[in-house]
Amino acid sequence: MPPKKRGKAKGKKGKRKKTSDGNELQEKYKRSTLDVAVLKEHLALRRDVARQAQACSHSLKSRLAVLEQELDGEREDKKDINADLTRQYKSMQMETGVRVHQLEIEVSRLRQQLALCQQDLQGEREERQRTVQEKDATIAELQGKIDNMETDYERILHDTLDSLLSRLAESKLRWVDESTALHFNNKERLADFGLNPLDI
Repeated sequence: MPPKKRGKAKGKKGKRKKTSDGNELQEKYKRSTLDVAVLKEHLALRRDVARQAQACSHSLKSRLAVLEQELDGEREDKKDINADLTRQYKSMQMETGVRVHQLEIEVSRLRQQLALCQQDLQGEREERQRTVQEKDATIAELQGKIDNMETDYERILHDTLDSLLSRLAESKLRWVDESTALHFNNKERLADFGLNPLDI
């Protein structure tokens, strides 16, 4: 009889050990399942953040492309304006040169006639002198108008160039501010998810 009792005791110990091992395995399985779920959730979060960052990157690239196109347009406009002003100035300068040359020829011709008519009557001499004076006054007036026109066109050219440069500077500052603000917002969003932008 005593040997039978010892056998029963051994059987109970074996069952308890198996039950303990089973509980431990089940606990490990539960922890592993929980860890896998947490890892999946973390991975999904990282993918979502990565998609958002990629979307922001595409948006910034699109905005940069638009700004570059606008800048190219401004540059082309500036070139066209400069070319047009230069063409107009050269055309006016040429016309003015021709006109002055014609007037100089005319004055020279009148002076030659005046020299030939010095022996004529005093009245005729005075009339000729008045004509020369009028021509000189016309030349001076035209020269004054030419000088004023040159000054006006030079002022217009400088004002136009200053305006273009100012608009380019304002566009650049606005783009830098918007880009800085967007980067700062993206960093804050990543920080809200506990992510470091340098790690992505």
